Amino acid sequence: MTAHKSQSLDIEQMASLKSWGEPPSALADDLNKQSVVDCGWGRLLFAQNFNSTTELAAQLRNEAEGQRDVALYTRNPQVVLSQAPQELFIDPSLTYRLDLKKNTLTEAVPEGLKVCPLRDVDDEYHVNRIFKTRGMVPLHEGFYDHFTNEPALETLVAIDRRSNAVIGTVTGVDHHAAFQDPDNGSSLWALAVDPQCLRPGVGRALVVSLAQRFKQAGRSFMDLSVMHDNQQAIQLYTALGFYQVPVYCIKKKNAINERLYIGPKQEEDLNIYAQIIIDEAYRRGIAVEVVDAADGFFDLSLGGRTVSCRESLTDFTSAVALSRCDDKEITHRFLQREGLNVPTQTTLENELEAQTFLEKHQRIVIKPAQGEQGTGVFVDLKQADEVREAYRFARGLCDKVIGEQFIDGHDLRIIVIDNTVVAAAIRKPASIVGDGVHSIHELIHKQSRRRKAATQGESEIPIDAETKRCIADAGFGLDQILPSGTELRVRKTANLHTGGTLHDVTSQLHPVLIDAAVRGALALKMPLVGFDFIVQQPNQPDYVIIEANERPGLANHEPQPTAKRFIDMLFPQTITEPVPEQE
Repeated sequence: MTAHKSQSLDIEQMASLKSWGEPPSALADDLNKQSVVDCGWGRLLFAQNFNSTTELAAQLRNEAEGQRDVALYTRNPQVVLSQAPQELFIDPSLTYRLDLKKNTLTEAVPEGLKVCPLRDVDDEYHVNRIFKTRGMVPLHEGFYDHFTNEPALETLVAIDRRSNAVIGTVTGVDHHAAFQDPDNGSSLWALAVDPQCLRPGVGRALVVSLAQRFKQAGRSFMDLSVMHDNQQAIQLYTALGFYQVPVYCIKKKNAINERLYIGPKQEEDLNIYAQIIIDEAYRRGIAVEVVDAADGFFDLSLGGRTVSCRESLTDFTSAVALSRCDDKEITHRFLQREGLNVPTQTTLENELEAQTFLEKHQRIVIKPAQGEQGTGVFVDLKQADEVREAYRFARGLCDKVIGEQFIDGHDLRIIVIDNTVVAAAIRKPASIVGDGVHSIHELIHKQSRRRKAATQGESEIPIDAETKRCIADAGFGLDQILPSGTELRVRKTANLHTGGTLHDVTSQLHPVLIDAAVRGALALKMPLVGFDFIVQQPNQPDYVIIEANERPGLANHEPQPTAKRFIDMLFPQTITEPVPEQE
């Protein structure tokens, strides 16, 4: 790292500067010029170097729109708050420190993973994609150019060596490069891992890699800020040797930070599918009444008009339209009548008919005509005993059982709102990646825990008959050690609730797929619908539509503006920016 050129400081003056102290006034002007670092998502303000609490408060109040500034190392935070009590707050986070002199940091990056500095604007795009899916502030436009010219910044990315995909990122700030910090410190910020990532240990590898770089640069310690209730992260940092220090962050009250200073909302028990809609309604001044949090029922009211919702299902969807989606056989008929591509399908009256359907098509799907979240859906059945077992299970869930021709390809979910395609994502079945150490059972547990955390409890891999069948089909058993780097699909269906992952492809959609999705919504007369397509690639025209979901989870498709377009449809008078036209 190359430090900024600056006036050299007297040894006594340097010694008097401490992370939670005040600078000698003679040095203040020189230090102030170098005590604000643009991190892309906001500015890091080194509070100990400001002339006064008034000046620090003024800088925080001058935060740019859409950014998230942080003032660190404030000696008397209560005094800073007194300068602007309606605009500033103390962040409810804890500061942890890693002693880089004492810590050996010999831990290696896991096999199959590479950690390196931000490489180009394409990496910048993927970092922003990860930030948005995590609800974090994205990097401002032109960040990569800024990064290459800011010696105080370290922005690292984690790369999956097999796919060359960016699956994690972390930002570091070198305090010595920023302002010749006499404490010789550094800090870690904006650690984020792609919620769809299959690999374990990505966050740990990023933290260790950043610490190693700062240690090699001669820094004495690395600080980080973590939410007080993020126990999983605190356990990780503690295991790595971090310890808590009395350092505080001050931030500005804004929409981004709202949940940090208003306290828990009454609707905290709502699932993520309801919460994302309610949050958007709040932002627009729409009144919200939670009717039944457990099942996601709420009312939205504005200007004397109320819309009742159950997550993304609303009064706008008629009972007749709902019945077209509720029964998979009826959905199939309506889409086929519209001239859209659908797989061969039939109603199975008994096990014998199921076996006959298998003999005709060789690879089939058996599922109940009604149901959601992938319950009772058996995919790619090839053996008669599997078909009989699947039929019995599906029949136990619904009186009508459907047999469907299995179509090989990618599972693509397309969200249509108000006859416009808003989001699209490839849905991949739950998978694990071997590390050569843990059993398949242990790896499933670890991946399930990560998926549960990333989706607020909505996604979890069940170890049931279907999971065991998939593992056995691949030639493994639950107690076997999966070889390092080997990826194993443990489910055949790509349903999120059984551990599946979603990968945004909205910008890649072929016009034929966009047209098919819109025509499907019109045929079913659905104001909002999620279609399940099977495609070879999202940028190719070949497709079949296998299902329509009347209540798709909008939160699954962040960073696409699904909640915004949903509220646009319900309350068009609240639109503050033009809605992009469908290409």
